[in-house]
Amino acid sequence: MKDNKQSEKDSSADNVDEYLQTLGNEDARERRYYSQEQPFSADEMTRLVNEERLNALLAQSDAFLSSLNSEIKDFNDEC
Repeated sequence: MKDNKQSEKDSSADNVDEYLQTLGNEDARERRYYSQEQPFSADEMTRLVNEERLNALLAQSDAFLSSLNSEIKDFNDEC
Protein backbone atom coordinates (compact mmCIF):
# COMPACT_ATOMS: atom_id res chain seq x y z
CA MET A 1 0.00 0.00 0.00
CA LYS A 2 2.78 2.43 0.85
CA ASP A 3 4.39 1.80 -2.54
CA ASN A 4 1.15 2.70 -4.35
CA LYS A 5 0.77 5.94 -2.38
CA GLN A 6 4.40 6.83 -2.99
CA SER A 7 4.06 6.18 -6.72
CA GLU A 8 0.86 8.31 -6.81
CA LYS A 9 2.72 11.16 -5.10
CA ASP A 10 5.60 10.83 -7.49
CA SER A 11 3.18 10.76 -10.38
CA SER A 12 1.44 13.94 -9.17
CA ALA A 13 4.77 15.67 -8.64
CA ASP A 14 5.91 14.58 -12.07
CA ASN A 15 2.70 15.91 -13.59
CA VAL A 16 3.12 19.26 -11.85
CA ASP A 17 6.75 19.50 -12.92
CA GLU A 18 5.84 18.60 -16.49
CA TYR A 19 3.06 21.20 -16.51
CA LEU A 20 5.36 23.91 -15.17
CA GLN A 21 7.96 23.06 -17.79
CA THR A 22 5.27 23.33 -20.47
CA LEU A 23 4.32 26.79 -19.20
CA GLY A 24 7.95 27.84 -19.33
CA ASN A 25 8.28 26.53 -22.86
CA GLU A 26 5.19 28.43 -24.01
CA ASP A 27 6.62 31.66 -22.60
CA ALA A 28 9.92 31.02 -24.35
CA ARG A 29 8.09 30.21 -27.57
CA GLU A 30 6.09 33.45 -27.33
CA ARG A 31 9.22 35.53 -26.65
CA ARG A 32 10.93 33.89 -29.60
CA TYR A 33 7.90 34.61 -31.84
CA TYR A 34 7.77 38.31 -30.95
CA SER A 35 11.52 38.74 -31.20
CA GLN A 36 11.31 37.66 -34.84
CA GLU A 37 8.90 40.47 -35.76
CA GLN A 38 10.45 42.99 -38.07
CA PRO A 39 9.02 46.33 -39.17
CA PHE A 40 7.97 46.84 -42.77
CA SER A 41 10.21 48.96 -44.93
CA ALA A 42 8.78 51.97 -46.76
CA ASP A 43 8.89 50.04 -50.05
CA GLU A 44 6.99 47.10 -48.56
CA MET A 45 4.33 49.39 -47.09
CA THR A 46 3.92 51.16 -50.43
CA ARG A 47 3.45 47.81 -52.14
CA LEU A 48 0.99 46.47 -49.54
CA VAL A 49 -1.20 49.49 -48.83
CA ASN A 50 -3.97 50.44 -51.23
CA GLU A 51 -3.36 54.19 -51.22
CA GLU A 52 -6.65 55.05 -52.92
CA ARG A 53 -8.66 53.09 -50.35
CA LEU A 54 -6.63 54.53 -47.49
CA ASN A 55 -7.29 58.08 -48.68
CA ALA A 56 -11.02 57.34 -48.97
CA LEU A 57 -11.09 55.99 -45.41
CA LEU A 58 -9.19 59.01 -44.12
CA ALA A 59 -11.65 61.34 -45.86
CA GLN A 60 -14.57 59.46 -44.30
CA SER A 61 -12.99 59.67 -40.86
CA ASP A 62 -12.32 63.41 -41.31
CA ALA A 63 -15.94 63.98 -42.31
CA PHE A 64 -17.17 61.96 -39.34
CA LEU A 65 -14.97 63.85 -36.88
CA SER A 66 -16.02 67.19 -38.34
CA SER A 67 -19.68 66.23 -38.03
CA LEU A 68 -19.16 64.99 -34.49
CA ASN A 69 -17.33 68.18 -33.57
CA SER A 70 -20.21 70.36 -34.84
CA GLU A 71 -22.74 68.22 -32.95
CA ILE A 72 -20.74 68.62 -29.74
CA LYS A 73 -20.47 72.36 -30.31
CA ASP A 74 -24.25 72.61 -30.87
CA PHE A 75 -24.86 70.58 -27.71
CA ASN A 76 -22.59 72.87 -25.67
CA ASP A 77 -24.33 75.97 -27.07
CA GLU A 78 -27.73 74.61 -26.00
CA CYS A 79 -26.58 74.04 -22.42
